[in-house]
Amino acid sequence: MQGLLQDAWAVLLCGPVLVASVAATVFVIRRRALAPSSSEAGGTDQLFWDLFLGSCVALPALIIPALVSPWAALVLAGAAAASGIAAYRGSPRFLAWRAVRREERQRLAAHQGALIQHDQIMLRWRRYELDPACSIDFPALTDVRLPETSALIKSMRTADQLRATAHQGYPDAVGTLAAALAAAERAAGISAALPAQQASRG
Repeated sequence: MQGLLQDAWAVLLCGPVLVASVAATVFVIRRRALAPSSSEAGGTDQLFWDLFLGSCVALPALIIPALVSPWAALVLAGAAAASGIAAYRGSPRFLAWRAVRREERQRLAAHQGALIQHDQIMLRWRRYELDPACSIDFPALTDVRLPETSALIKSMRTADQLRATAHQGYPDAVGTLAAALAAAERAAGISAALPAQQASRG
């Protein structure tokens, strides 16, 4: 009975440490293998240190129970092997899931930034369209016969359509719209400083 209790305590105390260290070491090595570095020598050196650090944790968690009971060490060795295999097989799926999550966060951040920029561009454009003084001073900005203004209007429509559907191409469309507005302003003889001055007055 005493021996069974000692075995159980050895497994309970050292098992989580051993399993976690083996799984973490395998995962780190697998992640580096799926995304290899540019330097082969550096990758080999990193592999050595990954194995060394993992062994510093895993080996004591296995050797200490082995001194208490060979059966406990056998159980822990099996658990360590299972955790290593699970980490090896599950790493690609986990890394792919994490990459998708990261891309989704980046897409949402880009979309939010595009919304803000789009609103700023339209506010800037409406001054030329709705402000009587600007309409008189810069009639070219509302003359769709000019190629720059025509391209600007087309860019506006594209950006509005992609915004309504939350399309992934929306940030690029807003960038195109910003370039089209700048080109139309240059064609109308408007200096780059003028829109900023108008915005500050607004």
